[in-house]
Amino acid sequence: MNYSAITTLGELKAAGYQSISIKDELRNNLIEKLKNNKTVFEGVWGYENTVIPELETAILSRHNINLLGLRGQAKTRLARLMVNLLDEYIPIVKGSEINDDPFQPLSRYAKELIKEKGDKTPITWLHRNDRFFEKLATPDVTVADLIGDVDPIKAANLKLSYADDRVIHFGMIPRANSCIFVINEIPDLQARIQVSLFNILQEGDIQIRGFKLRLPLDIQFVFTANPEDYTNRGSIVTPLKDRIGSQILTHYPENVAIAQKITNQEANLLESQKATIYVPELAKRLVEQISFEARKSEFIDTKSGVSARMSISVFENLLSTAERRSMLTGDESTSVRLLDFLGTIPAITGKVELVYEGEQEGASAVAQILIGNAIKSIFLENFPEVKKLKKAEDISPYDEIAQWFYKQDAVELLDDMDDGYFQNQLDEIKPLNNLIKKYYSEYTEKDIYFLKELILWSLVELKVLNKERFTKGFQFNDPLANYIRGI
Repeated sequence: MNYSAITTLGELKAAGYQSISIKDELRNNLIEKLKNNKTVFEGVWGYENTVIPELETAILSRHNINLLGLRGQAKTRLARLMVNLLDEYIPIVKGSEINDDPFQPLSRYAKELIKEKGDKTPITWLHRNDRFFEKLATPDVTVADLIGDVDPIKAANLKLSYADDRVIHFGMIPRANSCIFVINEIPDLQARIQVSLFNILQEGDIQIRGFKLRLPLDIQFVFTANPEDYTNRGSIVTPLKDRIGSQILTHYPENVAIAQKITNQEANLLESQKATIYVPELAKRLVEQISFEARKSEFIDTKSGVSARMSISVFENLLSTAERRSMLTGDESTSVRLLDFLGTIPAITGKVELVYEGEQEGASAVAQILIGNAIKSIFLENFPEVKKLKKAEDISPYDEIAQWFYKQDAVELLDDMDDGYFQNQLDEIKPLNNLIKKYYSEYTEKDIYFLKELILWSLVELKVLNKERFTKGFQFNDPLANYIRGI
């Protein structure tokens, strides 16, 4: 259909256009995509067998929807992607405040205009991208914001009494007629404001300052809510929950591989960073493992959740730390080091809610504990555990490394050492090569130094080696030799 060629109601009728409700529109377009095996919700990972089937079922049922889940679980993104299920354009009466359907006008303005001009009534076309409205529920939201209010300035300008419904200024919801309307964090909306939504959801009428207007608004409502809100700040009042057709539970990525896909897609990286900074695969996995460790940490409030945004921010900080280091050392290109993860601590501390025990430890200390636990988890996926030796003849796979450190003074890895010096320091520790060849043969040459560094940090976490922080870096040594030297 040539939308630009149709400008009047008569032309629209001649073209055979038939209007349908937004819920039917979403349903019909979803059916077409499902039959053609097209992906409906592009760029949403980990929900293919859980959330998305439920969401598609809700759309097919023409339900208003509540997405319930902790922060950073793509609730708002899912709602925004529903726009892709709308028709590209729909016709509305030109000049209408509430997107009046030319065949089923709701406002007094549109009805009178059609009555006056008939088939010559001017129409305009509304693109699908203009059919998405979003409101964050905050305590200061009023009924006037959402539903509308009497406008004394309009009454004065038009010389109308307050008894005339033309003095009404419509709120966000009537103006979202024929659109998707999202209210984020619905429990934060005051109970009396939630009550104002009852009639719109069920009976389709609105009440403004004594005016009861029968406006069967055509809106697809999507609400988002966080379970934490139900106990900490507010709740969804029961009658409103009863009027929402489907409540869909969201969740965090179930494994590191899915989490990596999300981070790679969402991280805001510059092309210059991608070109000059190499990120080993183990480093990418470590970024995600930090979030997984946080979600089960005793220091972090699990009810608050750990957003996927934490991994994204950690990844961005990781590359920026490596980039800054390369600028200081003069290296034109570099590879991410485990030492660079210290630069991600600010991205961690701002993304987690600590319980009392965590507050006692301190946010920075908790972040370092999470990094340490993540290092240990990644290490134990690829290398054997450190077991207590019961007999003198028992041999640990890490004895050779421990003996090397016992005989040597120490190894120092500085925060801002150039790549050549950094690699020479690790190459000095010959037993690392033997351990890698035996247990991690699929390594690449570009990853070898991150792998060596990972082993050192992991053996510290497993109490085989000792690590001490000084002003410009870390010193790795044998704990017994270090103790003897101290004496």
